[in-house]
This record gives sequence, C-alpha cells and structure tokens, in this order.
Amino acid sequence: MEKKQELKIELTPETATGHYSNLAVISHSAQEFFLDFVAMAPNMPQAKVISRIIMTPENAKNLLFALRDNLAKYEQTFGEIERKMPKGGKAGSDIPNPFQA
Repeated sequence: MEKKQELKIELTPETATGHYSNLAVISHSAQEFFLDFVAMAPNMPQAKVISRIIMTPENAKNLLFALRDNLAKYEQTFGEIERKMPKGGKAGSDIPNPFQA
C-alpha cells in the first residue's frame, strides 16, 4: 500500500494578512494565465495592481474547478450569492463587472 505524501504549507504572518481586491483582470499567453488583483476606490482615476499570480493553463483550470466547488459549498451553507445590480438596472447594463476577463 502506497503512503500518501503530506504537503506542509508555510503561511508567514506577512502573507496571512492578505490583500483586499475588488477588481481582477485576467489575461493569458500560450503558456501562462495572468491574474492581476487590484483594489479600486471611488473617484480615484488610477488603481495599481496589488498582486499578480501567474499560473499554467492546467493550474488555472484546477483553480476554476476549486472555486466552483467552494462556491457551491458556500451557497449550500449560507444561501445563494446574488449579484447586485443598481436600482432600476438590469443584467448587461453599462456598469462594468469588476472581475472581468
């Protein structure tokens, strides 16, 4: 019987504090996916990328599946996440999605 190898992951205090992001810009080349996380503020003409994650296409797809699985588990526990629209607004309005491709 093959013994599973345990992966130990270190989380430093600096990394554990995290970064807040309300905008993600996703782009790709033939070899990598680039996920740029940005924190935008109202009435600010410019925002800086606070974190960039570069992944292989295979790992990007694994991330997609992991997010989908975790969102389903979250909604089972806390209820459906509803996307907020402005009053009188509708899906497809001119208000941009802050997490865009």
